[in-house]
Amino acid sequence: MKNPEIARVLKENRKKNHYTISDVAEKLKEKNSEVAVKTIYGWESGQTQPDADTLLKLCDIYGISDILEAFGYMQETEKDEPSITLTAEEKELIVQYRSLPSMQDAVKKLLELDP
Repeated sequence: MKNPEIARVLKENRKKNHYTISDVAEKLKEKNSEVAVKTIYGWESGQTQPDADTLLKLCDIYGISDILEAFGYMQETEKDEPSITLTAEEKELIVQYRSLPSMQDAVKKLLELDP
């Protein structure tokens, strides 16, 4: 299944990095991926898409670190939500909360959450 964002993002990031298509072909060659200039034009026009290995190399060349977000694979709600890392104690609290449904209303009231 083709992702139309790939062509746009690749072209946008190539230009942002001030690379020509020939520069990109040379940089891919340095990463053991010999690709014709015509192939890169095809990727940027959306006619074809690079394989996963080559896409990762292109992301490295362009400095794209968050691949999922760059190519539109994150849902809008995921983008807006902060990343949360739970401590062991917090995980245990959640486990206990879930295991005692009869106490959940009391916990919500104590924390001033709507029951």
